[in-house]
Amino acid sequence: MGTDVFEGRKRGDYPHSELTRKIIGAAMAVMNELKPGLDEKVYENALVLELRHLGLEVEQQKRFPVEYRGEVVGTLIPDMIVEGTVIVDPKVALAFNENHIAQMLGYLAITDLELALLINFKFAKIQFKRVIRDTP
Repeated sequence: MGTDVFEGRKRGDYPHSELTRKIIGAAMAVMNELKPGLDEKVYENALVLELRHLGLEVEQQKRFPVEYRGEVVGTLIPDMIVEGTVIVDPKVALAFNENHIAQMLGYLAITDLELALLINFKFAKIQFKRVIRDTP
């Protein structure tokens, strides 16, 4: 089951809709092969392979400096970025919660990207949530 986190948009009216459909399809292929019950990292690595098999560019564990008042205070490391435009964060959780959404909004702000896709591999049928950063 998929849900989206954004207001004022019609279903299908979101950035990178074709790409996110491909990513979700790839996640379904991974789940069909591996089944539920494995660690997040296993699904992440399998999803990277599947996306690359589809001819998509995937950056795994890319590092971004986090700055505060002009000083680097840490490093942000999203699980993967697909085609340089969509952050993908595989999860194995009972449900998505506000912390997951807040984390994705933070990732979007630091990376200056617009769309993140949370994918939950906990159950036999994947769950997903698109998180969109409002841009002025």
